[in-house]
Amino acid sequence: MSVVYSATTKTARMNAVVSDIGTSGFIKFYSSNGGTLLATFALAAVAGVVAGPVLTFSDANGAAAGILNTNAVAAGTATYAEVTNSANAVKISGLTVGTSGTDFVLDNNVLTNGQAVTVNSATITHA
Repeated sequence: MSVVYSATTKTARMNAVVSDIGTSGFIKFYSSNGGTLLATFALAAVAGVVAGPVLTFSDANGAAAGILNTNAVAAGTATYAEVTNSANAVKISGLTVGTSGTDFVLDNNVLTNGQAVTVNSATITHA
């Protein structure tokens, strides 16, 4: 039998994630776990908004997902992501990246150096 958390506990845990990220963290996209860093997004001073068990990340301008934009710093296929605090300490790892059905949905996850990258959806959901 799997563990089931109450709605209140899920919300509290997701708010704790936002607090743990702290002020001005980052989302980093990689080609794989331990692979090439492809792009970095600066998060808002408050990393995102929690609604129930869902955390929706916000960019450095406070905009919601769909407006998160940056440029790729290397070429590769983004499949893995981490969220760090402002000191680059990893706070969340093992996140998925793709063009649908992933934690971070990009307009195109096959990147070339200097390419504009847009995140269409940036959410994680408590299990």
